[in-house]
Amino acid sequence: MQAGTAKPAQRIGVPRETFPGEKRVATVPEVVEKLIKLGFQVAVESGAGDAANFSDDAYRAVGAEIINGAAALWAASDIVFKVRAPSTQEVALMREGGTLVSFIWPAQNPELMQQLAAKKTTVLAIDALPRTLSRAQKMDALTSMAGVSGYRAVVEAANAFGRFFNGQITAAGKVPPAKVFIAGAGVAGLAAIGTAANLGAIVRANDTRAEVADQVVSLGGEFVKVDYEEEGSGGGGYAKVMSEGFQQAQREMYAQQAREVDIIITTALIPGKPAPKLITAEMVRSMKPGSVIVDMAGEQGGNCELTEPGQAVVKHGVTIIGYTDLASRLSKQSSTLYATNLFRLAEELCKAKDGVANINMEDDAIRGLTVIKDGNITWPAPPLKPAATPAPKPAAAPVAQKKSGHGHGSSGPLPAKTLAVIFAVAALVFWFIGAFAPAAFLGHFTVFVLACFIGYMVVWNVTPALHTPLMSVTNAISSIIAIGALIQIAPPEAGMGGRPDELIRWLALAGIVLTAVNMFGGFAVTRRMLAMFRK
Repeated sequence: MQAGTAKPAQRIGVPRETFPGEKRVATVPEVVEKLIKLGFQVAVESGAGDAANFSDDAYRAVGAEIINGAAALWAASDIVFKVRAPSTQEVALMREGGTLVSFIWPAQNPELMQQLAAKKTTVLAIDALPRTLSRAQKMDALTSMAGVSGYRAVVEAANAFGRFFNGQITAAGKVPPAKVFIAGAGVAGLAAIGTAANLGAIVRANDTRAEVADQVVSLGGEFVKVDYEEEGSGGGGYAKVMSEGFQQAQREMYAQQAREVDIIITTALIPGKPAPKLITAEMVRSMKPGSVIVDMAGEQGGNCELTEPGQAVVKHGVTIIGYTDLASRLSKQSSTLYATNLFRLAEELCKAKDGVANINMEDDAIRGLTVIKDGNITWPAPPLKPAATPAPKPAAAPVAQKKSGHGHGSSGPLPAKTLAVIFAVAALVFWFIGAFAPAAFLGHFTVFVLACFIGYMVVWNVTPALHTPLMSVTNAISSIIAIGALIQIAPPEAGMGGRPDELIRWLALAGIVLTAVNMFGGFAVTRRMLAMFRK
């Protein structure tokens, strides 16, 4: 680009969130530094980070400009980073032709989409990111927030529950461990499973996607299967709406779990639809007094029929928590994760590090995020192109069997002719040695050959699944040394050449000591290596 034609650096504005009870902020001081290194200017509304424990001074210290008042912030910003979708009043403050990066939920907010389009804006909905793209995971704010929410759900359940999660035996009596059932094993559900298991509870979980069963078990939970065969994966990391037969079998399983467990945490959501009702009023009535339900789908209507969104209520002796701000209740952690996701997005938009965002609609990740481009609604994005399947590799030609067994690449049994030649040559060499060598040498040579044979058959020839090839070779050599040294120390035998002198005896003793150190050390190292894979 010629001098004088470069675009000026854009300003990223971070307003204070106006949604009731929202404590998060769209960027944090440590991320502001990184955005400035990309060439952007950063402006933060005064007090935007107060609820998340980020002061104005902390933002100033890293180079951010602090602007008083939302109107001035919105008017001065080329790009606005937000957490919650903007209100009608915030849309009115937005600069025409500006860019907005935020949670939008376009399927649930068609009127908001029209208002934003009327302002000729470009809108990147962080919730519309194609989550199946591996390179998009660093920008996946939904996963970040779901992980925080799953953790917080268990904390809220523990706060409302009347006793320990882990079982204990005390002088006052025995306390059984709490039983926790988690409906839905997505990101939030898996986070809840890990947290509850770490607190010592007995954890059970269910999901319509059978492939998550191993993940549940790996986190210390038990996967409870519905007695009905149907695949529940809906693509994009979400579940799909199941058939009526499956739903009936699922309700029966939930009813049984409700009678047995102390805590139920529900996380089931289907994009663009109200949360499915999994826990009926009858199931709530069947639960033990003092039990707890944490309904993480409260903002979309709740998975429990008795959930009151945003409230914690007690019905039929069961505490039902329907908080819609679980991630916001850990505002500092959530803000840091969310700010990092947006920074990764900024890296993709500004690869030249010149402070100018480039919305590349040819990029699958950016195309999926972009729900409005220059006032034109571009949502929903076209389906992702399936990844090109690699061409099948041509079948490898069978390796010709080598006629000689001495090459490194040979495998399989030797041909009969080759084996006969080897034995004939070996017999000839042995006869030659026996005919001309001294009797003492012949005795030692016989022991050496037998030691080699024993070392090979007993140690070296053991399947590699039982020990490493390197260890098998060293143990084989060690066994040969040990047998030879023992022969030298042993009392004289007929035909062995008499008692060795003292020098040979001490050398043999040193050989045995060093060999023993090597062999026992190898077993000790192997034991430590195996211990790394045990819980």
